[in-house]
Amino acid sequence: MADIRNFTLNFGPQHPAAHGVLRLVLELDGEVVQRADPHIGLLHRATEKLAETRTWVQSVPYMDRLDYVSPMANEHAYCLAVEKLLGVEVPERGKYIRTMFDEVTRILNHLLWIGCHALDVGAMTMALYTFREREDLMDVYEAVSGARLHAAYYRPGGVYRDLPDRMPQYRESTWTSAKKAGELNENRSGSLLDFLEDFTNRFPTYHSEYHTLLTDNRIWKQRLVNIGVVTPERALQMGFSGAMLRGSGIAWDLRKKQPYAAYDKVDFDVPVGVNGDSYDRYLVRMEEMLQSNRIIKQCIDWLRKNPGPVISDNHKVAPPSREGMKSNMEELIHHFKLFTEGIHIPPGEAYAAVEHPKGEFGIYFISDGANKPYRMKIRAPGYVHLAGMDEMSRGHMIADVVTIIGSQDIVFGEIDR
Repeated sequence: MADIRNFTLNFGPQHPAAHGVLRLVLELDGEVVQRADPHIGLLHRATEKLAETRTWVQSVPYMDRLDYVSPMANEHAYCLAVEKLLGVEVPERGKYIRTMFDEVTRILNHLLWIGCHALDVGAMTMALYTFREREDLMDVYEAVSGARLHAAYYRPGGVYRDLPDRMPQYRESTWTSAKKAGELNENRSGSLLDFLEDFTNRFPTYHSEYHTLLTDNRIWKQRLVNIGVVTPERALQMGFSGAMLRGSGIAWDLRKKQPYAAYDKVDFDVPVGVNGDSYDRYLVRMEEMLQSNRIIKQCIDWLRKNPGPVISDNHKVAPPSREGMKSNMEELIHHFKLFTEGIHIPPGEAYAAVEHPKGEFGIYFISDGANKPYRMKIRAPGYVHLAGMDEMSRGHMIADVVTIIGSQDIVFGEIDR
């Protein structure tokens, strides 16, 4: 009879389930994991250091490139920290737009997560379904900021501009007939809010399709139930947040506990797991998508009834309108100073966190009174979750490591920074 041999195995960085650049060194006893050692830093781009040489506004696009699956949520934490240091109040409409786009971002994030998680576990079809819905939400990003992914739409003091009155249209081309273009443009004939409302009405049907494909699928349950169990006590001790903490049965959500933007004015529920395994975390994130859909509907309703400014009228923080800048000397000076020197922030320090789709995403600033940060620290949720990888995968099989990585919803942009 052959002896069981001990292996040390490199899982990644070229493994498709390692999600980019994770190098996981696994110590195995046969096929059972004895120890999992994540080696990180392969996507390190020195974001925190770069911020020290850029003005406060110039660092906003760097935030998009941290967790590149949910860009606007990263920007939100950054802007909240700057606003805290400045003591600037965001107009009400700006708050509602931020709330709405945070939730659009949450759905985008969870759609990619469930598509890739299912793909890692072996369910090919899910990715095709979820990317269909992501396409619509990417169009919303593009309509509002000009970019599908790296939006740079939030600004200290509010958002870059108000919501557009029209959506991009499909045109007749070699690949799209006039009839097909007409069908595709049917729900794009109105404003961005009309298009988004149409999406929120369609989304529950799509969502139920995901449940049909996965929730009671016996292979899916065999691969997820009782895999990567984290007790509520350990989840707290390891510093977990977001769905990783709620999946273990702790109802902690910054949108409820420390409301920011317009979260104290919208109605939603916080889903909580029972067993703390991968399956519970899956169910928590699935329900979160429906709750986000609810919040978006409420925001659309409010934004329709309440026009107004979307960015602070303090021209030491936010630029004046183009019209004002071209007709008024004082505003021209404000514009020139803002775009050459940037905002000057009084000395002090601030930490601001948001309920990012992956957990608590925080930005800590120290300002020395200059037009750029003295120091910036990013609190990335994925970094903390990856630290729990060893404990979560010990005693499981190699195949379960893939499930656990998927269940943690890891993106390396924010971990390596």
